[in-house]
Amino acid sequence: MERELIINSNGNSVEIALVEESKLVELHKEDTQNEYAVGDIYLGRIKQLVPGHNSAFVDIGYHKNAFLHYSDLGPQLKSLVKFVNIVRSDQNASPSLDNFKPEKDIDKGGKIVNVLKKDQTILVQVLKEPISTKGPRLTCELTIAGRYIVMVPFSDAISVSKKITNEDERKRLKFLLESIKPKNFGIIVRTASEGKSVSVLHEELKELLSKWNLMSEQLKTAEPPAKILTEVDKASVLLRDILNDSFSKIIVNDKQFYSNIKAYLKQIAPEKSGILKLHKAKLQIFQHYGINKQIKSSFGR
Repeated sequence: MERELIINSNGNSVEIALVEESKLVELHKEDTQNEYAVGDIYLGRIKQLVPGHNSAFVDIGYHKNAFLHYSDLGPQLKSLVKFVNIVRSDQNASPSLDNFKPEKDIDKGGKIVNVLKKDQTILVQVLKEPISTKGPRLTCELTIAGRYIVMVPFSDAISVSKKITNEDERKRLKFLLESIKPKNFGIIVRTASEGKSVSVLHEELKELLSKWNLMSEQLKTAEPPAKILTEVDKASVLLRDILNDSFSKIIVNDKQFYSNIKAYLKQIAPEKSGILKLHKAKLQIFQHYGINKQIKSSFGR
């Protein structure tokens, strides 16, 4: 099946169309002015606890406080809080978790007032972007995602994507990751890792660890609210998550965006860099490739 990504950048937003055999199957839109994107990690401060909803409101710098529910704290909350306190109280503290002693998991059915307090500093990740009436939704279950694996601090579990169905391959990947992963970091093995060598997976793991180290350094001097680690833009996230051998073209209409994606492709899939094209025709890119027509017909306009 021939698949194409057609990307329309128009200043304030980016529209990304996923096309299969000339048929529009997915449409994504990203506000490029949005600083509170899914995956971004912030050092925030708890402004209010709401026992009735078992939740808290957290200041991460957005004009409306962000929402954090007890169910999104994650079992390793106490380990996260302990690590942040260590790093922020000792400028020489190591970001490594090799000698870190995890705390006991919090109760799955517990109360937020028993584990957090008002004005507490807390490390959070954006789970849902803000909308007009609400601030972002947050989680304390941090993840740092790559193309092949997702790194989960304060865990030792390794889980393999269910889409990898070959049992021998599942065992191979689990064995490889167990042999190279650092202590107290869990790993989610993504579908794209199927068939990949240990050197490829190890290289990405080192990249994710370098992000963790950078984040830890930022924590030492950051004053809440502060962005600690940012996710790549949505086009790059989409490339990271779905790019495979079935893609024949990635077409973009903006020179700067073209350069950004070219650099990102070289990083995650250098063998695919030749499929990237810059749209130069006079006709608007979505009009040229029949995307606008398909959008209108889908909505009956």
